[in-house]
Amino acid sequence: MNRHEKRSIESYDRMADHYDDSPEGRFTLRFNALLKGAVEIPAGGNLLDVACGSGRLLGMLAAERRFQGYGVDISGRMVEEAARLNPTMVFKRAACDALPFDDDFFDAVTVSAAFHHFPSPAAFAREAFRVLKPGGRLYIAEVHYPALARALINPIIRFSPEGDVKIYAPEEIASILRGAGFTVGAAGIEGNIQLQSGRKG
Repeated sequence: MNRHEKRSIESYDRMADHYDDSPEGRFTLRFNALLKGAVEIPAGGNLLDVACGSGRLLGMLAAERRFQGYGVDISGRMVEEAARLNPTMVFKRAACDALPFDDDFFDAVTVSAAFHHFPSPAAFAREAFRVLKPGGRLYIAEVHYPALARALINPIIRFSPEGDVKIYAPEEIASILRGAGFTVGAAGIEGNIQLQSGRKG
């Protein structure tokens, strides 16, 4: 476990019982709303939210669709809170690059406002590809800043107490997904949010 993961665990364990009402939780809600409109999941399918936090995205999706929800988070306290709020779903404590699920199991995988925390996004992309069924999709709603802002932010972001690692350009995320085997479409940009998706097979 590296220092970014340790900081993430410490930070999100502290805010788990009030995350949805925190400034960060309110910030993430916009990312969840975009994913809610974009995610396609067959009735009765399996959906995994990586870095699920309190499970709010899964709850938002379940309000309108019928599927089996799963979530993983590196914070044990967040996993406990997600399970409390979503008792019919399955939550596990796990790192993004070591998903505790079988190959070809999920119809969709989501990541909401968390990709910049991942120590090895390429390893995560390979894991997402592994656990998705053929034809399944990975959806990522991630922070988007122009090149100048990224150049100013990225040299200092690694010192963030929340365990942030890097803010990525859309083409960087697309390249990572292609490297894992995904077929990638054009990114959607809405303000400071980029929406990326990749299809397996």
